[in-house]
Amino acid sequence: MGTILCIFFILALILYSYMLIRAQKSAKEPLEKKAKVFQKAFDISEDAIVMLSDTNEMIYANRSLMKLLDLNEDDVGKPLRIKPEIKVKRDWVTLEQLVKENNKGTEEKMQSFLQSELRRDDKDRDVIPINLYIDTFPVGDKPQRWCTIVSIHDLSKEKEKTALNYRHKLTKLPNQAQALHDLTALYSKMHLNDKKLALVLLDIDNFSKLRSIIGYEQANIILIKVADYLDTLAKEHGFSVYHTYHNNFLLVVPDINASKEILSLVQIIQKRLASFYRMEDTRLHLTASVGISIYPDSGSTLNLFDNAYKALNQAENHGFGRVHIYIPSDIQHDYNELILHNEMHEALKKDEFEIYYQPIVEAKTKEVVAAEALIRWNHPKYGIIPPAVFIPLMEKTGFIIELGRYMLEEILRQQKRWELFQFKQIEVSINITLLEIESEGFVENVAKQLQLHQIRPELIKYEITEGSAMISEELTRKQFLALKKLGIPIALDDFGTGYTSFSYLKKFPADVLKIDKTLVDYILTNNEDQRIVKAMIELGHNLGVKIVVEGIENKRMYELIASYGCDYMQGYYFSKPLPVFEFQKLLR
Repeated sequence: MGTILCIFFILALILYSYMLIRAQKSAKEPLEKKAKVFQKAFDISEDAIVMLSDTNEMIYANRSLMKLLDLNEDDVGKPLRIKPEIKVKRDWVTLEQLVKENNKGTEEKMQSFLQSELRRDDKDRDVIPINLYIDTFPVGDKPQRWCTIVSIHDLSKEKEKTALNYRHKLTKLPNQAQALHDLTALYSKMHLNDKKLALVLLDIDNFSKLRSIIGYEQANIILIKVADYLDTLAKEHGFSVYHTYHNNFLLVVPDINASKEILSLVQIIQKRLASFYRMEDTRLHLTASVGISIYPDSGSTLNLFDNAYKALNQAENHGFGRVHIYIPSDIQHDYNELILHNEMHEALKKDEFEIYYQPIVEAKTKEVVAAEALIRWNHPKYGIIPPAVFIPLMEKTGFIIELGRYMLEEILRQQKRWELFQFKQIEVSINITLLEIESEGFVENVAKQLQLHQIRPELIKYEITEGSAMISEELTRKQFLALKKLGIPIALDDFGTGYTSFSYLKKFPADVLKIDKTLVDYILTNNEDQRIVKAMIELGHNLGVKIVVEGIENKRMYELIASYGCDYMQGYYFSKPLPVFEFQKLLR
C-alpha cells in the first residue's frame, strides 16, 4: 500500500511539473513571437531599441542599444544592469521609473520626451541629447501582463552633421555661414562699449598658379598649415578665425582701440607667411592681400562684412601683399570727384539739388509738428547721389558754405509758399557744419534772408552734431547765441554718441536734444539701452530742453519710448524723407 501511494505521489508530481512548465511556456510564447517579429525590423534601425517585460527584464535589445548602454548578449533575459537616467524638465529620472509610470493603467499609451538628455547612470558625465519614446501594450491572455518598447533616438549625430555644415571641409575651421551667424550676435553687443571691431580678410596671393606648380595635395597642406597657424594666433590674441572660401580667411578682432593695432597684427601674419612653409629644401615665400573694415570707422555693422570684401578688392588691385582699410569715403571712388567738383556750381543754377523733408511728430498725438530738411543731388549722369558722397567733398572744397545758403533760401521760399496756400505752419530743421558756422557773415546772412522772405524766425531751426559742436566750443556757442537772439531755435544732433561734458551742455544754447538712432536700434531687447535713453530724456527735461528721438522703426519702439515721456519722434515708422510735393500732403 505504501509503495502504491509513493508511486501515485511521484506520478502526480511529474504531472504537476509538466503542467507548470507548459503554463510557463504558454505565457512566454506571445512575448517570444512578438519579439521575433519586431527583432527583424529593429536590428537594422539606427535608433536604440529595447523590449522590456513587466518585470523589467530585457527581452530584446538591438545593436544600437547594446552600443549605447555598453551591454552584451549575456544581458538579454535579465533586468537592466545599467540604470540609465533621462532628464525630464530639470530633474534626472531613471528609465525604469519612467517605464513604471507609463505602465500604470490598463489602456495602451505612449510617452514622448523630445529634445531631452540621457546619461548611463548618475555618475556618468557624458550627456547624450536624445528623443525618447516609451510604448506599452498588454500581452497574453491576462491584461495585467505588459510589454514595453523603449526607443531612443540619438540627436548627437544630427548635431554633428549640422555642425559639419558650419565647418570648412578641408581645414575644419568655422566657415562663412558660421561667421555670419556669430557676427549677428556680436553686432548686437557692439554698442555696449567704446571699443572697435575689425573684420580682416586675408587672401593668399596667386594661389591658383601656385597650386598648378606644386600640385593639389601640397596646396591643401599649405591651406591646412595656414589655418592651424591662424587658429593658434587667434587663441593667443583673443580673436576668432574663419575659413570663408578657398584660400580666403576671415579674422574677427573685437575690443580694439585703433586701426594701428590691426595693422600690427597683419604685419605679424605677413612676416610669418613669408617663411613658414618649406618644400624639401625650398622655402615658399607666401604673401596675402588684406582687406579690413572697422566698426564704426568703416560704417554701420549692416555693411561691415561687405565693406571688408570691398577693401580686399582694392588691396588686390594694387598688387600682392597689399593692405587696404575701408573708409566711408571709398564710395566716392564710384564717382569722378573732379567731375562732381567742377559741376557743383552749375548744379545750383540748373536746380539739380532738391530738398527732401522728413516729418518730426509729436509723441503723444503722432501729429506732424516739424520736419528735418535733407539735401539730394539729382545728377544728370549719376542720378541721385547720396549725401555721404558729395557732402564731404563739398566740405573739402568749401562749397558747403554756398550750398548751406542755397538750402536756407529754398526752405524760406517754401515756408512762404505754405503760408500763402494756407498749409499748416511748421518748424523746419537745417543741418549745419562747423565750416558754415566759422564762415564770415553767417549770422548776418541768416538775419538778412529772414527779413527778405518775411518768415518768422521760429519756423526754422539749426542743427549741429554733438561731435562738431565740441570741436570749436566757444565759437559754436557764440554763433548760436547770436542765432538765438534772432529768435531761431537750436538743436544738438546725434546726442549720446559723442563726449559732451555736462558743464558744456548746460552752457550750450540748445532748445532741443536729438537722441541718435544708434542708441535705440536695440532698445526693445537691451535693458541697458532702455535705461540710457530714459536717463537722457530725463536729463534733457531737467535742463529745460525738448527731446527728439530718432530712428523709430516700428510701433513697439514708438510705444516704449513714448512711455518715457519723450516730446517728439522721427523715423521710418512715421515716414521716410519725402520730396516737397509728397511731404506737404501731410500738412493738409
